[in-house]
Amino acid sequence: MSTALFFQRLRALLHPPTGLPTPQEGLAPSAVLLLLYTKEGTPYLLLNKRTDLVEHHKGEMCFPGGAADPEDKDLQSTALREVEEEMGVHPGDVEVLGALPWTRTRSRFAIFPFVGTIPYPYPFHPSPLEIAEVVEIPLPVLLEPATLRYEMHLENGRVERQIAYAYRGRVVYGATARILTQFLAVASQALGKEVPWTRQPLSL
Repeated sequence: MSTALFFQRLRALLHPPTGLPTPQEGLAPSAVLLLLYTKEGTPYLLLNKRTDLVEHHKGEMCFPGGAADPEDKDLQSTALREVEEEMGVHPGDVEVLGALPWTRTRSRFAIFPFVGTIPYPYPFHPSPLEIAEVVEIPLPVLLEPATLRYEMHLENGRVERQIAYAYRGRVVYGATARILTQFLAVASQALGKEVPWTRQPLSL
């Protein structure tokens, strides 16, 4: 399947990027952008490793994004602003395909994930204050069971098993891993590929 057809199918399966629900009271609204692009005929997904200089989630693997500002028109604008600040990607270069269900973090953020594409090659300009490393992951690798990890965490007095992903010595976990799993559920459907660990309802 061509990446152009894959992106087209992905758009049809994602939620529209407008008319999103209001997060629960007490949660700070934020947004991230899952950036896709075609590299050597393969769809790639962009992540970054945060520096130790940022306020939240120091040193973690994340999607570009952050908290909403009062000046932002909506959460899609938040995601586009943040990806420009963090990665130097101009909002006009991003084609937003849709949105994924929002998720909450232990730091009491409500994260609204958007999915978009950019042309490639792209002249990224990572912020040295926020980005320690830019990580490009081929989508087919993320759909392989060898990438999957499980971590045990104590949540509300109970031990829970949570999904994580490993790629070349880097581990994606927590809210980013939950968002990634939601995305892979849609991506696998668009590709017509069976990925058992992503079987879950997709709802806002």
